[in-house]
Amino acid sequence: MTSGVPGKRPGSKRPGKEGAASARPSGPAQGAATPASPAQPGRARLRARLRGLLLPAAVVATLEGVVRAGIVPSHLMPAPSELLLTFEYLAHGPLWKHIGASALRVACGFALGTLLALLVGALVGLSRRAEDFLEPTFQALRAIPSLAWVPLLLMWLGIDETSKITLIAIGAFFPVYMNLVAGIRNVDRKLVEVGDMYGFSAARRAGRILLPAARPYLFTGLRNGLSMSWLCVVAAELLAATQGIGYLLTDGREVSRPDLVLAAIITLALLGKTSDTLLKALEKRALRWRDTFAGREA
Repeated sequence: MTSGVPGKRPGSKRPGKEGAASARPSGPAQGAATPASPAQPGRARLRARLRGLLLPAAVVATLEGVVRAGIVPSHLMPAPSELLLTFEYLAHGPLWKHIGASALRVACGFALGTLLALLVGALVGLSRRAEDFLEPTFQALRAIPSLAWVPLLLMWLGIDETSKITLIAIGAFFPVYMNLVAGIRNVDRKLVEVGDMYGFSAARRAGRILLPAARPYLFTGLRNGLSMSWLCVVAAELLAATQGIGYLLTDGREVSRPDLVLAAIITLALLGKTSDTLLKALEKRALRWRDTFAGREA
């Protein structure tokens, strides 16, 4: 027998506040931990740069304290505060002339060595027959230290700019060449087979598949080649130059001024870091399609 109230079943209750509250979608519990929002890219880059400055700042502070305490003689290792005075003196004098001369030599030698490495590396990487002819010779030449070329280049080309740029080009050639060949030979075979299925010619296969896929290796070689260029320019300027960072090193040694030598070394470090940062930014822009592991914070 049903109840006299129409539309109401026996035992049913009218939904009250508790029922309405239970019917609502459940949100995060009060006091529950909410997931942390990702850090902004600008703040993350700032923190990374600050971390990179910790080690140099610690070294500078340690050297300042060690020299001021008399543990290390100042005539052998000047304090960083004294180096600032040396940089101020050089900045109002010949420093920019030396920087400009070395940078121009590095730019010309690196461009020449890279161009030759791209041509020869692509030829060796794409052709097995070219590899048979050229690879043994280049591997033997790669084992020769850069300084070993200096006497021969001085006898052949003299002490002018040609010998210095040639030495820098030799130093930049082999890292770019080796990495480009390795990049081409490490391309996935399936990509090449897809190109063959579509009837790609050899030139189109190289331009559309092999060379783009080898681009990460190429940028690694470019950065290594740029570093070798700075090493070679110092070697060239140490022996025969009237201006440049290498000449500044020699000048500091001859007059027994370690502050000049350290100033030249720090200038080289800053120039190398600046040029590598620019090339790294270009690499990041050219390879923005990659989805690679970027490391963990832990």
